[in-house]
Amino acid sequence: MVAVAKAFKALKALNIYGGKRETQTMLQDKTVGFIGAGNMAEAMISGLLGSGLSQPEKVVCADVRADRLRDLEVRYGIRGDQDNLAVIDSADIVIYAVKPQIMNDVLKETAARLNPSKLILSIAAGIPLATLAAHSREPLRLVRAMPNICVAVKAGATAIVAGPHATAEDRTTATAIFESVGRCVVVPAEHLLDAVTGLSGSGPAYVLLILEALSDAGVKVGLGRQEALILAAQTVLGTAQMQLQTGDHPAQIKDRVTSPGGTTIAGLHALEKGGLRAILMDAVEAAANRSRQLGTTPPKGEH
Repeated sequence: MVAVAKAFKALKALNIYGGKRETQTMLQDKTVGFIGAGNMAEAMISGLLGSGLSQPEKVVCADVRADRLRDLEVRYGIRGDQDNLAVIDSADIVIYAVKPQIMNDVLKETAARLNPSKLILSIAAGIPLATLAAHSREPLRLVRAMPNICVAVKAGATAIVAGPHATAEDRTTATAIFESVGRCVVVPAEHLLDAVTGLSGSGPAYVLLILEALSDAGVKVGLGRQEALILAAQTVLGTAQMQLQTGDHPAQIKDRVTSPGGTTIAGLHALEKGGLRAILMDAVEAAANRSRQLGTTPPKGEH
């Protein structure tokens, strides 16, 4: 219980825990409208409903694909509509979940229906707040978010940044929405979303490469492929959960499993000789720099 209390205190101090009870009350009478019905939108719909933050009758989704909307209606009990404007008109919270390549076109179509009474969230990668704001003559309450692929299993890492007209309540609401599919942090400046892209946006690829290497190593020393993969994946999962739940620095946890002259220190020595730390730092920096270069027109599928 001490560890749980400590973790809660640490997460609250880092602005990772968003006060779900208060926000649940705030969202009870709010209609959430999604523009776009892709995988990310579905993950967020599932999170909102599964966490109790919203109810099916309070969620509406727009998409050009009628079959996709029917699928979501059957699966979650929400309402689908092929008319973006109808969804925006009925929503208190509008979430733009379309591909970055079509975001400008969608904004041109819909911006006239946006107004300061609505909270506007965007998860379109590479589309800055200024671009969102420029499509409207009114001061909009904007929040830009950078979630990662892990929202699909409600273990996502998301960073948000609020526009100048967003309120403290808007930040709390946005944080809770993304915490329904994982963890969320609020960053103080929009340029830091490039760093977020390099770390948590691209991070799953780094972890998967490490996971593949660990399972290959298990096979190399005699384990079966499936057993090695399960052990490696559970080790990564459990270690991350331990750090998040305790709030302890990774080095503190590492020292607990590193005995003098033991097996772990031998392995750590090999990793240090190979420059693992520097390689990972270089990878995050390279991805962050690439995110800056891409600006507002990222190539399809680029993360």
